Formats: sequence, structure tokens, C-alpha cells
Amino acid sequence: MVTGFNNFQPPPPVPPSPRKIKVATWNVNSIRARLPNVLDWLKEAQPDVVLLQELKCVDEAFPRLEIEELGYNVATHGQKTYNGVAILAKSALEDVEPRLPGGDDDEQARYIEATVFGKLRVTSIYLPNGNPLRTEKFTYKLAWMDRLYAHIKRGLADGEMRIYGGDFNVIPKDSDVFDPRAFRDDALLQPESRARFRALLHLGLTDAFRAFNALPHQYSYWDYQAGAWQKDHGLLIDFLLLSAKAADTLTNAGIDKGPRGKEKASDHTPVWCEVTV
Repeated sequence: MVTGFNNFQPPPPVPPSPRKIKVATWNVNSIRARLPNVLDWLKEAQPDVVLLQELKCVDEAFPRLEIEELGYNVATHGQKTYNGVAILAKSALEDVEPRLPGGDDDEQARYIEATVFGKLRVTSIYLPNGNPLRTEKFTYKLAWMDRLYAHIKRGLADGEMRIYGGDFNVIPKDSDVFDPRAFRDDALLQPESRARFRALLHLGLTDAFRAFNALPHQYSYWDYQAGAWQKDHGLLIDFLLLSAKAADTLTNAGIDKGPRGKEKASDHTPVWCEVTV
């Protein structure tokens, strides 16, 4: 007779091995107009998570099937003609939240967050431009940044892995633009905008790209006019900001200029980083 069988305890589940993943942010300036370029880049760069901005389409018009065929799950927060954000991930998308809290009457689609790979909380942000100055658009920009600060501060309190990525529409320093004098009356360069961006960093966030590259005049955006791309007259306004726990696993980051040189390119190009989850 066998005894003691009821005392058997199964071994604890083996946790998954740590995995290095590539996270990218890209303002595509109309997903439908840039779809061939986006699909080509997804195939070539093989990012695991992509934060998209300026979709310029409603959720139903997003090219979900084409992107899902490449192995991505998709969450979108779209808007007709303007704005729109999305998250693509080669994992399940959990606890998707499509709005920035604090603005119940705000209908602009500028924010979406979700958990990927079971432990990393990622956010796609399309911060308001704010131009022209001395109008309600600049007031809206600053108020939106205040809401973002409050929400990120609450989120960081749990100490978990978080990445806030997107088009922040702020030029943090004069060395982040080809000619600061040309932008002295632009909302992206105003002291109020810069101060709010610095406040985000002072919460303990790490700028992934700047953690690896301190050189001035590194850009993620080039206007379509006046030969800006050919002259390298750009701005650095797209960022991946990492919580302390995510930054502890950061191994690399960069700007991929390749897509900006394509035909029918977006005026932005992807910014990426690698972390371990």
C-alpha cells in the first residue's frame, strides 16, 4: 500500500526566462498614407512593442489586419482626420486604457496605455502642439501637460516597469533644434513647455536615447518644407521615458533615420530602446 500520496506538493511554476525586447515610438503622420513604409519598417526592424501617434483615422479604419499578419496585437484610440494613438505588441495587450485621466470633456485622442509581456506598462502619447502662442491651443497644451504630470506621478508610485513614449512636442534644449532663434515664438520652445517636460524627468524618468547619446543636434523630426531633411534642419521631440525599474534593464537606444529618407515618409522617424522583461 502506498502512503503519503496526499502530501505530494507539485513543484512551483518556473518563471519565464528574462527576455530582451525592443520598444519604439513613431509619429507616423497618417497610418493609411504611410502604411507601406510602416509595414516595411516593422519587417526590417522587428520591434516587439511600437507606440504610434498621429494615426489620423478612426479605430474602424486602422489597418489592423495588415499589422496583425506581422504578429502584432493592436490597441487603438483613433479620431477622424486628427490625432490618434496606438500600441502594437508581440504579446497580449492587457488592461488597455485609452484616455488620459482628468479631462472628461476632452475628446482629442492623444493617449493610450496597456500592459505588455505581462509586466511592462507602456504608454503612447501625442502631446498637443500648442501653436499659435497666446491662444487657447497653448493654454490647452499646458493644461494637458499638467494632467500628464499628475497621472505619471501616480503611476510611478507603484515602482513597476513603465515606459512613456511618444511625440511630446517639446524641444527640451536649444541643442535639440537646428536653429533655436527660428523657434523663439513657437510653443515647442517656450519656457512653460520646457519646464513641464523637465518636471516629468524630475519624477525619476530616464530619457532612453540621451542615456546613450549626449551629442547635440540629434533629431527625430524634419519638416517637409525648405529641404529640412536634406539640410538636417531637425528637432528632437520624440522620446521614450523610462521608470527606474525599466531603466535598470536598459541596454541600448537610438534613432532610426532610415524611414525618414523613404518616399512618402512621415516627417518623424522612430526612436527605440531595448529593455529586459
